[in-house]
Amino acid sequence: MVRLDENEISFPDPQVYDGHEGVIAFGGDLSIDRVWFAYQLGIFPWYNPDEEILWWCPDPRFVLFPKEIKVSKSMRKILNRNIFTFSENKNFREVIRNCQEISRKGQTGTWLSDELMNVFIKLHDYGLAKSIEVWQDEELVGGFYGLQIGNVFCGESMFAKVSNASKAGFIYFAEKHQNSLELIDCQSHTDHLESLGARMIPKKEFLKILYENNERR
Repeated sequence: MVRLDENEISFPDPQVYDGHEGVIAFGGDLSIDRVWFAYQLGIFPWYNPDEEILWWCPDPRFVLFPKEIKVSKSMRKILNRNIFTFSENKNFREVIRNCQEISRKGQTGTWLSDELMNVFIKLHDYGLAKSIEVWQDEELVGGFYGLQIGNVFCGESMFAKVSNASKAGFIYFAEKHQNSLELIDCQSHTDHLESLGARMIPKKEFLKILYENNERR
């Protein structure tokens, strides 16, 4: 792994450097410029709040191609009943706050520190981060957020207060943007997203798609 200089915004080239188990660098800071630059390279921060910042670019990469979204018959029935309504960028702060505070099975804390949360809020204020909200009876019951780079959406975290809320939001987003998004980056494997069609692809394939989209911006 490479230690980053806090006074210089740079990273090892993830196309040629694999790092250790997906971690390619550590240290540095969480300035808006550094975080935004990292995502454009296909790198993301993921660490425990009381530890040094770790920067990841795993191989393989867990992604979903929107046109490959899988919707079960039971989930399609739920969507057709209009139990949920959806919006985008209506309440980014509440979405990310819920992602930080929601209790998750098998986890005793959160990786989403206050400092990192504030960085994403500022990126949203600059039009670089976006949220998807899921509503039920005018109450926010689910959602997720991430960064959009060209035609690639880099998903960060999601939450659900009622059953199927986050799944419904993800399906809504993927189906709505099938013709405008080439790829949704899910970063790390979850059974939840695999059931919706997400799959592993080689890191080099992911970076090729990301960089080509970035060049077309």
